[in-house]
Amino acid sequence: MHATGVIRTLLAGTAAIVSIGTMAGTASAQAGTPPGPAGTAAGTVITNTAQASYTVNGVQQNATSNVVTFQVDLKANLTVAPIGGNTEVAIGQKDAVVAFTVTNNTNGTQDFRLTYDRNFLGGLFAGANFLADNIRIFVDDGDKKFDATKDKLDYIDELKADETATVFIVADIPADQAASLASVTLIAQIAEGGTVNQKGAALVSNALVANRDNAIDVVFADGDSGFGDLANNGYGRAVSGYTIATRNVALSVTKSSMVISDGVSLTLPKAIPGATVQYCLVVNNATALVPAANVNLTDVIPANTTYVPNSLKIGAIALGTSCVLSGILDGVALADDGSTTVPLLLYTGSYNGATKKVTATIPTLLGGTSVAAAFRVTIN
Repeated sequence: MHATGVIRTLLAGTAAIVSIGTMAGTASAQAGTPPGPAGTAAGTVITNTAQASYTVNGVQQNATSNVVTFQVDLKANLTVAPIGGNTEVAIGQKDAVVAFTVTNNTNGTQDFRLTYDRNFLGGLFAGANFLADNIRIFVDDGDKKFDATKDKLDYIDELKADETATVFIVADIPADQAASLASVTLIAQIAEGGTVNQKGAALVSNALVANRDNAIDVVFADGDSGFGDLANNGYGRAVSGYTIATRNVALSVTKSSMVISDGVSLTLPKAIPGATVQYCLVVNNATALVPAANVNLTDVIPANTTYVPNSLKIGAIALGTSCVLSGILDGVALADDGSTTVPLLLYTGSYNGATKKVTATIPTLLGGTSVAAAFRVTIN
């Protein structure tokens, strides 16, 4: 900053004794809450005047200088940090989340443009040896919990000085690799603020321009902006990662059969030619909190039997002879009473007459849950 003023005093008579002092300027330099760690807000107008008091031939006189004014410039700085350690994931997991904080250490309200790097410094980070897929950035809505329906912005909007925002990086974990660690880097760039719900342009430094008293100059002060950044460039970054902690789940399949009817007996049907037998397959994921993806159940109907058309059902486990409460019938939803309902999109299934194979597909089997598939054959 620089500002100059001149005090002129006309001395009349034979003697003048002069004392010079300064007076604080306008309230704009003093009003409001005390500045935080980021300092006085950019754009604050600081004014100052000086006053001289003197006597001429014993008479007290006063003179006031011109007003000297300048604006506080923008000291642009930020801090980016991971929240906690690496996120533990399973092979094939979707929407795995790592969290970061971005703190605005600038003396002004700013936007922050967000990008990512999934290959830290073009190499490995602490042994990172695979790349996460389908990476997306979400800005937290304030509850510090990831929710894709609410956390949508890919930039931080109007973050006030000394405030912190939470940012989530969400990714999919490949299902066909044997590595254990992937790195992901959040990169934040300080941008212009001032317009709500509009991503500001990246700030441009005025370091090579002479200071202007009546304008806000931008000075980058992010000397500790993180690995991979030049000092004082308006960027900050932090690294976190995904660690594969679960490579398998305790998945089991239990198969049972039951004679449903034999065409002769009124009760207690027997496995005689012409009888209908129901097979029930129950798949259980006993590993809590870890889902199994793309579970495929296959079964070839045994010799000396014929598949009952449209008998395949997939759904929740039930008691009694139905095996499933509700589900699909060879791709068409079927209620317990046998009536057709809206097709279920959760499960798919089919029967191949050439290979005599029954197939049931469960896209996701959550940890600690079971799903059943049932089909029927007749004894030749």
